[in-house]
Amino acid sequence: GSARGALDALAALLPDEAERVIAGGTETVSVAELTADDVVLVRSGARMPADGVITDGSAEVDESMITGESKTVPRTVGDAVVAGTVATDNSLRVKVTAVGDDTALAGIQRLVAEAQSSTSRAQALADRAAAFLFYFAAAAAVITFIVWSLLGSVPDAVTRTVTVLVIACPHALGLAIPLVIAISTERAARAGVLIKNRMALERMRTIAVVLFDKTGTLTKGEPTVTGVVAADGVTTEELLVLAAAVESDSEHPVARAIIAAAQQTEMPALTASDFQSLTGRGVQASVNGTRSAVGGPALLAELGASEPEDITATTAAWMERGASILHVIRDGDVIGAVALEDEIREESRQAIAALQKRGIKVAMITGDARQVANAVAAELHIDEVFAEVLPQDKDQKVAELQARGLKVAMV
Repeated sequence: GSARGALDALAALLPDEAERVIAGGTETVSVAELTADDVVLVRSGARMPADGVITDGSAEVDESMITGESKTVPRTVGDAVVAGTVATDNSLRVKVTAVGDDTALAGIQRLVAEAQSSTSRAQALADRAAAFLFYFAAAAAVITFIVWSLLGSVPDAVTRTVTVLVIACPHALGLAIPLVIAISTERAARAGVLIKNRMALERMRTIAVVLFDKTGTLTKGEPTVTGVVAADGVTTEELLVLAAAVESDSEHPVARAIIAAAQQTEMPALTASDFQSLTGRGVQASVNGTRSAVGGPALLAELGASEPEDITATTAAWMERGASILHVIRDGDVIGAVALEDEIREESRQAIAALQKRGIKVAMITGDARQVANAVAAELHIDEVFAEVLPQDKDQKVAELQARGLKVAMV
């Protein structure tokens, strides 16, 4: 029930209605009415109503619901998108390829149903033992009845037969193992672990290495401001408040991180107007009559701006450890920079320390750059790191560890 409840909450994130594209415009229909090959309009900030392929437009898509990765992913014409994910900055037209039971989300729900019906080796062994003991107890009861019928009275024979059945029948064995398995799977589901195959749960005691994915698992899966540097004549508080004003109309996770950091300063918030999102480059807006922008290297190149020498050493150190760097620009001049990193979960430190204390090796796998991976691994004291690995290649690293004779669990 807990396992199914978690998935029902996930499914509840799907929109109830969709905008289906028809001749001359769009019509609002329920998601249940969509069929394969329909084209739907997904507006900025809205969720995909079904699995499909983009036919028009491009956007940064938040796929964290399915992948756990906090960083938005650029999707354009021809790219596949999954029901429930969010187009964060632009509208898209999506051709529906799967609805209902054929969607990725429905596939995950089927896995949970399989787990509910699967039995483990311990339960199978207990069932066989219980069957053997049942026949043994039944035979003993029959013999008891015959012997006491001959030696005494029938009431004595019935009393002793019932006593043998109550004591010898393996009802405790038959109930205890399924009950223990049910409780263990329920407790796991309550902790967010869905067990697809109960045999895997039994084999966990033999694990030699646990391979953790990084983003959204060891880390919080959302960017956090970890550093602020301002050019001469500007305070870090002024820089953050200006950056937050420019980002105030953006729904991007980076914008939320900057706004949260600015709210921790004691300076009053500024108001921005004429907001403009520059896909893949940054954002810009007018703040107190000055044109201001926040963005990465592509925006600096587009505006012909360069980084002041007094902040270069700081940003270089951030870059070396793999932080994302956004520059704050006012009237064409760079006045400072902000470092954003995926914050490490406190629970990660506890989990890794607990595993290593049990003699289990800990490895980490990520698609991030080597320097980012090494920085996280050093902080968490991880034994081995696989960096710059594409999602489709992660299973090869599992096989590589298994080839060394290690039993592997992957998180």
